[in-house]
Amino acid sequence: MSIVVTGATGQLGRHVLEALLEQGVPAAEIVAAGRSVEKLADFAARGVRVQQMDYADAGSVAAALSGARRVLLISGSEVGQRVEQHRTVINAAKAEDVELLAYTSIANADTTSMKLAGEHKATEALLRESGVPFVLLRNGWYLENYTEQLPGTLAQGALAGSAGEGKVSGAARADYAHAAAAVLVADDQAGKVYELGGDEAFSMADLASEISAATGKTISYNDLPADDYVGLLTGVGVPEAFAEILADSDLGIARGDLLVSTGDLRKLIGRPTTSLSQAVRSAAATA
Repeated sequence: MSIVVTGATGQLGRHVLEALLEQGVPAAEIVAAGRSVEKLADFAARGVRVQQMDYADAGSVAAALSGARRVLLISGSEVGQRVEQHRTVINAAKAEDVELLAYTSIANADTTSMKLAGEHKATEALLRESGVPFVLLRNGWYLENYTEQLPGTLAQGALAGSAGEGKVSGAARADYAHAAAAVLVADDQAGKVYELGGDEAFSMADLASEISAATGKTISYNDLPADDYVGLLTGVGVPEAFAEILADSDLGIARGDLLVSTGDLRKLIGRPTTSLSQAVRSAAATA
């Protein structure tokens, strides 16, 4: 039985490969598919099969999924093109008669009005129409969305956003990856929907407080109207379209769109999720 991980060259994909190996899946039964296969040389050296694949190239997708029994479709990164790219993978999975396709969607995809969720909703609809057995991994925010910005936050002396007092159930990429691996090796997963998020939700003010505690530098959170936040982001070089998505996502946080209380992530990985404090302190130690 082969397990194909698409988008394997990305950070989440690499974590999934590692988690599958930790789960005891033989390396020869794992296919790591992605565009920049040179980034997977370390996994190839451990016996993982590496396959060049581009979501926009149907031929390469079909080749990567040849013989697949289970597939993890990690959502593409090219906003605006993802639905058709995902359709290509779903069609290839159907042609291979795979027994399970797991898709990394977004938390609360069926209820959120965040712009970022649109392509995820459309992909979920494609899956339902496809006849392919599927499971939805509705991932919440990565803690790394914030910790990877720590050097800039410290340089500015403040956090800015439009999330108000809203809270987000964030978890580490590795947590979500271990959940995906657990689902891929388990039986009877078709039709399940997992709402995945961290054990403890936090606000942007909480984040600022954690950064302050970890670094000894006082960091405040400045809440801004969405238009002002877009202006701030574009002023430091963020493309306007992406800045608007970030601001809209913050408004979603303010509404509670990224709150997850199911405990699904903790159950799947069999341990508490990575806490905000752990993630911030780890990032601060290397900042």
